[in-house]
Amino acid sequence: MKTPTNILVVDDEPGMLRYLQTLLEIDSYEVDTATNGIEALGRIRQEPAPDLVLLDLLMPEIDGLETLEKIREVRPWQKVIMLSCLSDTRKVVQAIRLGAYDYITKPFQKAELDRALKKCLAPSSTPAREPTAAGGRIEELGNDNFFVASSLAMMKLRDQVARLAKVDVPVLMLGESGTGKEVMSHLIHKLSLREHRPFIKVNCAALPGELLESELFGYEPGAFTGAVRAKPGKFELADKGTILLDEIAEIPPNLQAKLLHVLQDQQFSRLGGRTTIRVDVRILAATNVDIPAAIAARKLREDLYYRLNAFTLLLPPLRERKEEIPLLLKHFMGRISERYARPPLPLSPQLVDACLQYPWPGNLRELENFVKRFIVLGDEKMAIHDLESASGPFSSQTETAPTGNPSGPEGLKSLVRNLKNEAEMKAISETLEQTNWSRKAAAKALHISYKALLYKIRQYGIDKN
Repeated sequence: MKTPTNILVVDDEPGMLRYLQTLLEIDSYEVDTATNGIEALGRIRQEPAPDLVLLDLLMPEIDGLETLEKIREVRPWQKVIMLSCLSDTRKVVQAIRLGAYDYITKPFQKAELDRALKKCLAPSSTPAREPTAAGGRIEELGNDNFFVASSLAMMKLRDQVARLAKVDVPVLMLGESGTGKEVMSHLIHKLSLREHRPFIKVNCAALPGELLESELFGYEPGAFTGAVRAKPGKFELADKGTILLDEIAEIPPNLQAKLLHVLQDQQFSRLGGRTTIRVDVRILAATNVDIPAAIAARKLREDLYYRLNAFTLLLPPLRERKEEIPLLLKHFMGRISERYARPPLPLSPQLVDACLQYPWPGNLRELENFVKRFIVLGDEKMAIHDLESASGPFSSQTETAPTGNPSGPEGLKSLVRNLKNEAEMKAISETLEQTNWSRKAAAKALHISYKALLYKIRQYGIDKN
């Protein structure tokens, strides 16, 4: 016989306490009650602990947030849903930071409570107490984006994002290049109430300040030479949706001031315009820079940082979540082999072990490129040798270094050729990213012809990530 789910209801209002108890008992839940945080903590310390806590925010002596913080100390994995008559975004964000699973504003309908209980009590909502060695989860997000989680760190991030997505606050994503900050922004958008509205990404490092301003805010005819007709900016196009400002620290300081105004008032003017345009946009920002150093160097405005920093997500590098590598290898293999119309290659224990030993300085992007090369060349020994011999920042090799003595003439020539290819491919890839994959602009920046650039892109198998 299945044991009834036990729910602890904590509220200092007797009427609300009786109301919630009645609603829950009708649905066959086993209900305990507490009228304050101290009483609730005493109940949670007992065994068996409740499966779920419904916790009121506004209570005397110890309020809901302080009680939630103490619950985390006593029982870190306790599921908690916050209840409040206040729709205070700051309180919601603080509750999520402290690990609340959901937040319901009073008065609420029974259907709203039922949805929150169903989601919170579903087996998939239970936080992993330790990394899942087998399985994990892969979520397709559309437009060739996917989210992988099988490590404890990524499971925790996924749980945070599920709660955070519904709250319309800015989110700042930090982490090394290639850790999946853009993917995380797609996940936030998908799980939010704006899911069916536009999602727009702007690479702030790809354009100089003048062009970036017109790209973000649009312009009116005559705003500058060549502006013959009005053009809406990305903020207008993202209205009611989500905008990702990638490489936020690369925005010039004067433009950061205008962006700060948009964050504060959700309004701006086009270049050359006199009218004010109001928008409803959720702003996500990402960067791989050291924030304190960027602020100290006046590269990032401190007031803009605090506006963006309503909630921060720190994405760990791949070397800190290596348990996900087997899952990622399998996923990339299936995805890339289908794209290239080639049969997937077997992933031997030796190959997987070599991947687990390698530090992956380029993170997921480097791992994906490794699988591409493996599929194209089809040589497992060469792939393993690539990983074992790679040192320093260049691990995305298109040719392997000679396995014999490199001191001979041919070995030395081959080694020099490999280093040249690595440097060339890296320069082309970085320039393409900086120009938002405008190949004409990249060719100009690299001082080579457009045809030569296309040849190099095909030669090295460089794809838009």
